[in-house]
Amino acid sequence: MTLPAISRTIEQASRIILGKQSQIRLCLACLLAQGHLLIEDLPGVGKTTLAHLLAKLLGLQFQRIQFTSDMLPADIIGVSVFDRESGSFRFHPGPVFAQLVLADEVNRATPKAQSALLEAMEEQQVTAEGATHALPDPFFVIATQNPSYQVGTFPLPESQLDRFLMRIELGYPDRNAERALLQGESRRDMIAALEPTLTVGDLRDLQRAASAVHAADALLDYIQALVEHTRTSGLFASGLSPRAALALLAASRAWALIAGRDAVLPEDVQAVLPSVAGHRLKPAGESGGGTRLARTLIEAVALP
Repeated sequence: MTLPAISRTIEQASRIILGKQSQIRLCLACLLAQGHLLIEDLPGVGKTTLAHLLAKLLGLQFQRIQFTSDMLPADIIGVSVFDRESGSFRFHPGPVFAQLVLADEVNRATPKAQSALLEAMEEQQVTAEGATHALPDPFFVIATQNPSYQVGTFPLPESQLDRFLMRIELGYPDRNAERALLQGESRRDMIAALEPTLTVGDLRDLQRAASAVHAADALLDYIQALVEHTRTSGLFASGLSPRAALALLAASRAWALIAGRDAVLPEDVQAVLPSVAGHRLKPAGESGGGTRLARTLIEAVALP
């Protein structure tokens, strides 16, 4: 049975983001696995609303950064300003110093600005003018991006994509969900009226519980077989890295916890695999993402 705190969070989120319970569960799994989340889809399908909603329900300090083509790294990290009274430079933290940072339309910024998030996402710290500054704990980045074929976008480099534990797509709502949106009140107003369903302490406890979910040797064999298939099948330009294998295990543990189990099943791995592997894979000899091919792994690799 799903833990009460997780059930409440999913229930509240599903009242705002209609007809997308699977995506909401994936988002929670990503955060419980202590990873960063990339939401890629067309403008207007609820990407930013979902990020706002998660910050509110999880009770996290929230900052939104609107990425633009003229953005500089200092706009994200912060800047040192000379203080006449002390006669020295003083660091003024940028918007990245928050527990949950929404990097909105991250692929509209140049690679130079995008790179400002690399150290933050990997090491939970930033370096400005030779000084290192620790970021809050917990620290999550939820980035949204528009499809790469749209005007004014800069594709995220592979090193940046690899920092995201998961990438999800929302897609259009079904007919009933869209009618409820048209007839209902503003999603922004509904989010403003919500109370957090978790505290930071609750979130940390759930993260520890997720990392403690049992993964049997046969389950680890299955994950290794999936990763090995991406490296040897010839279907992919390059195989999944050890970091991706660790991400797949962490996400599977979190998905099992959300389902109320204390051990990971192959079904948990299969549920999170497209979101964990899709943005890390490219078909051999082709351009574009590997989400579709990531799903073929489930059919190609036998269960333990």
